[in-house]
Amino acid sequence: RDQLTQVINLKGIQTLNNDDIYDIKSKLIFGEYDLENGKQLPKAILGLPLADRLQTIVGDTISLISPFGIEKSILQYTLPKTQKFIVTGIYNSKNNKYDSEYIFSDLKTSQTLLGYNNNYQGFDVKLDDISNAFSVKENLQTKLHDNIFSIDTWYDFHKDLYSVMQIEKLVAYLILSLIIAVATFNILGSLTMSVIQKKRDIGILRSMGVTENSIKRIFMYEGLLIGILGTAAGLLLGLFVYFLQIQYKIYPLDPTQYKIDALPIQINFLDFIIITFISLLLSYFASYFPAKRAAKVNPLKAIKWE
Repeated sequence: RDQLTQVINLKGIQTLNNDDIYDIKSKLIFGEYDLENGKQLPKAILGLPLADRLQTIVGDTISLISPFGIEKSILQYTLPKTQKFIVTGIYNSKNNKYDSEYIFSDLKTSQTLLGYNNNYQGFDVKLDDISNAFSVKENLQTKLHDNIFSIDTWYDFHKDLYSVMQIEKLVAYLILSLIIAVATFNILGSLTMSVIQKKRDIGILRSMGVTENSIKRIFMYEGLLIGILGTAAGLLLGLFVYFLQIQYKIYPLDPTQYKIDALPIQINFLDFIIITFISLLLSYFASYFPAKRAAKVNPLKAIKWE
């Protein structure tokens, strides 16, 4: 087999009490969760994309070259520090960043290979509730010195991604607002044209004793009916798309690039209520001015030539 190379990140973890804070054990598809130092070679677990790229299976031996002291080895024309590992497991978490870039091994071997000796580069903490990450970070910052320790939460590691998501959410609201604004002007325009076209009919009704408020209510009801039907149709269409995505995943994602295999979707009832309220409110204001204009039609001028 040809020798294949790949730049990876080596993460040394403790396996005391069979702890598995990275959920590797539940994501294993080949081999077993075993990182305890054997009598021969230290053991390693790697992700499926990385194993596929290296053409490695359980039981194979891989060699890791450490960047520690590599400058010295170049100057002295010696080989850099190298350690062989035996692959005991292959996992697939569907998180491409970890599956294709990280190799897990026991802590002591990783410390020696990377030149940390008995020192630690950092500690990973898994919380039962990820929403407590921010409060835990604040508590640790008050007890530890910031100039010595750098404390990062899951949000800090993916800050750029969440910033982009916030911008996308803002853009989505702006686009939705433009759509609602266009619909509002359509109602306004259609009712205004209706008033102009039915001006003589309005004049006849006024001459028969129909009050201004009655004429106004007719056009107000027409505009609100358009708004209600349009809003209801939009809500039903949204629920239908939600059902299709949940049941049939009509918008799939590449699992090799994303941790999930389909575009996630979730109903936020508060958004439904806000959008419905704003849509009906704008429909009311869009109907008000044409209705007011219709109520002010002079019956004598409207039927002057009848």
